Amino acid sequence: MLASYQTAESDRCVDIFSRPSGSFGFEEFRKDPEDMGVWTPVGYFSGLEFQTEVDAQNAALRAVPWLTSVLDG
Repeated sequence: MLASYQTAESDRCVDIFSRPSGSFGFEEFRKDPEDMGVWTPVGYFSGLEFQTEVDAQNAALRAVPWLTSVLDG
């Protein structure tokens, strides 16, 4: 994993990662009490491939509405 961005409440996060192939991707997760604190994927974006980390982060910003406020904060 290259980067992980969480909400202030620590109940949502987006991870930016690289693959052995050299491509990059991202995934959105949630963590709720009923899941006993386990991070659960909710966006199912991890199959998307990007050429650069910046491309993956920009795609995450477009796909995950709350992420902009975390990165601006």
